[in-house]
Amino acid sequence: MRLKLFYALVFVAVVSISFYACHSSSEKSVASEDIPETISYNFNIRPILSDKCFKCHGPDANKRQADLRLDMPESAYKALKDDPQAHALVPGDPGASELYRRITTSDSNDMMPTPKSGLKRLTPYEVSLIKKWIQQGAKYEKHWAFVPPKLPAVPEVENKTWPKNEIDHFVLHKQEQKGFTPNPEADKERLLKRLCLDLNGLPPDLATMDRFLADKRPDAYEQMVDELMARPQYGEKMALHWLDIARYADSHGYQDDNYRTQWPWRDWVIHAYNENLPYKDFITWQLAGDLMPNHTKEQLLATGFNRNHKITEEGGVIDEEYRITYVTDRTNTFGKALLGITLECAHCHDHKFDPFSQKDYYQVFSFFNSVKEPGLQSIVGGPETYAKRPMMQISNEDAKGILKFINKQDTGRLIVSVMGDSEAYRKTYILKRGNYDLHGDEVFPGTPKSILPFNGTYPKNRLGLAEWLFDDKNPLTARVYVNQVWEEFFGRGIVKTLGDFGMQGDLPSNPELLDWLAVDFKTHGWNIKRLVKQIVTSATYRQSAVITPDKYKNDPENVLLARGPRYRIPAEFVRDMILASSGLLNKTIGGPSVNPYQPPGLWESTTSGRGQLASYKQVHGPNLYRRGMYTLIKRTSPPVEMAIFDASNRDQCEVQRLRTNTPLQALEMMNDPTMLEAARVLAAKLLKENNQTKDKIYEAFRRIICRKPTEKEMTILNDYYAGQLRSINKKDAAELLNVGEYPIPQDVDKITLAAMMKVVDTIYNLEEAITKT
Repeated sequence: MRLKLFYALVFVAVVSISFYACHSSSEKSVASEDIPETISYNFNIRPILSDKCFKCHGPDANKRQADLRLDMPESAYKALKDDPQAHALVPGDPGASELYRRITTSDSNDMMPTPKSGLKRLTPYEVSLIKKWIQQGAKYEKHWAFVPPKLPAVPEVENKTWPKNEIDHFVLHKQEQKGFTPNPEADKERLLKRLCLDLNGLPPDLATMDRFLADKRPDAYEQMVDELMARPQYGEKMALHWLDIARYADSHGYQDDNYRTQWPWRDWVIHAYNENLPYKDFITWQLAGDLMPNHTKEQLLATGFNRNHKITEEGGVIDEEYRITYVTDRTNTFGKALLGITLECAHCHDHKFDPFSQKDYYQVFSFFNSVKEPGLQSIVGGPETYAKRPMMQISNEDAKGILKFINKQDTGRLIVSVMGDSEAYRKTYILKRGNYDLHGDEVFPGTPKSILPFNGTYPKNRLGLAEWLFDDKNPLTARVYVNQVWEEFFGRGIVKTLGDFGMQGDLPSNPELLDWLAVDFKTHGWNIKRLVKQIVTSATYRQSAVITPDKYKNDPENVLLARGPRYRIPAEFVRDMILASSGLLNKTIGGPSVNPYQPPGLWESTTSGRGQLASYKQVHGPNLYRRGMYTLIKRTSPPVEMAIFDASNRDQCEVQRLRTNTPLQALEMMNDPTMLEAARVLAAKLLKENNQTKDKIYEAFRRIICRKPTEKEMTILNDYYAGQLRSINKKDAAELLNVGEYPIPQDVDKITLAAMMKVVDTIYNLEEAITKT
């Protein structure tokens, strides 16, 4: 036993000595590295402290050690509780700073982070940064995201000919600092495809392609931008991201997971984007349309945003527990979607990293706590359960008048869950450990002071909360939204962590650009279409997506934006591309969600067996070919073809989808009934045209890939078609064509159709078909 202990001690000693030796030698080598001339607390030091120190010496009072906070200068500078002669930080003197001694010592009893904390030790580079920061005075700064943005000067650049607007100056300035040069502009075919997917969520049709290629006007591109933004499909494209944020679905969730009629709210979102409703109004109506003086039915409908959360219909649940769950969801969504902060982390205790206390959380919670709703409303039944109180009824007169954007397809009763506060104010308490029945101190409506105090001029209700959100001094609102929009077009936000602008989130890759966009957005009336047009007309956006080995090696994530965006389109648009290119797409805007093809038994295995959604009832006819955003989302069994391509199941607010690459995605593209049916239908249309086979294949390629094929590509596809004609027999052809409900022309040769279908299917399965380049 003693021998084992001896060897263990020797091992620890050797590891410590080795670490100290490596640490010391590495620190010397770091001195020659590119340490910034001026060290910024926000951009150089705080990320290190947040990652390695705030767990024990940060905002969370419950986890704080030694009564030391390193996130606050007054605490970091003062004498240590256990050693009044020592100070964590002594500005100008690293040797006298206990922080520096602890991160450089080899004594396991003194080193920080402690071995038992599980945190990694600081790297030599990080140590060098802290040392230089202390030498320069150890100056603290308020977290960058909590400082109101100011309009920065547009930087000068060496390449004067490349920029097309202010965005390009900020982007190119960063590139030139790092020795990068931008890519040339993408060719017109790829640029048009990118633009159509980004503004309409659909590929361009042949007529649009031919017209754009033939348009030699100097402003042809800008004219196309205006045309696409004027189409009603623009609202559908822009709405999809907001549906993820708003956790929109067509069922209540939980075990029974019955049908709900929130789709009129979805129709309103599409309408709002098409009408270019200013972002300030877009959000204010959704937060507090019911509280606005003389509010309209449209403003009341907008508040359905706050009622999209899951709702239970199961008997035996505790009413107050679920009511609190609904309020919690609204509070978390507000923090994540509109402020870009992880406010939910303060639900059970003070935030461990950000300056949000549990009291802050429940002060925001109180804004949403007086909604006139119970936790449980009725057991699964008929249409009266499709919406939950408070709710509004939409009449046929409404659908012909003020709510004419709603695609009301019958004369039946249509009701939607909306907001409406009780006449009596409901008290709010801090919930100990987040438990619904453990009341702590009473709190009142308020917001985190670290962001912006909730002053006495705001009404103490959701309308006041909206005013606070759009106060010119609020540092987050504009930044968060322009960052979300930026991610929609470039696949990566300026702040990569869209839902976390706090201490643990990523730093902005171009803070000056982010602040310029935010201030410009605010000062131009929160105009969303203007913001979108600025982005897509920039030279930054119009670059070729070609990746050179040097750029891939030095900037694999394209943080510097020295090339165009290249990534797979969202799940719903994969479906839309297939339907649009084949000619099957039903372009009807809005209306009830539909059930297209789905493997049998999925719903039945996840339901309680009660309610309208107990079994899957597939639609037929034109409704089979609606856009992906209109596919009915049952939360306990979301559309499988969407889920495979990373679509949200809408359980909770999601500001950013994952983007994966799995074998299941390839299998879906090869076997999905909609895809195979589209290939068959497009093949039949091509065969009816009076031209040569090579022309048919050429057209199929253009419809799907949105560019002209190369000679090599045409050779491969023509040879493949000839091979299929030789190998397919009548039995194989009949089996292959037996997919989907769209009728097969009777006057077409089945073997020829099957061979052409295989060619079209092959083109659909090219990576480029579902990739924005």
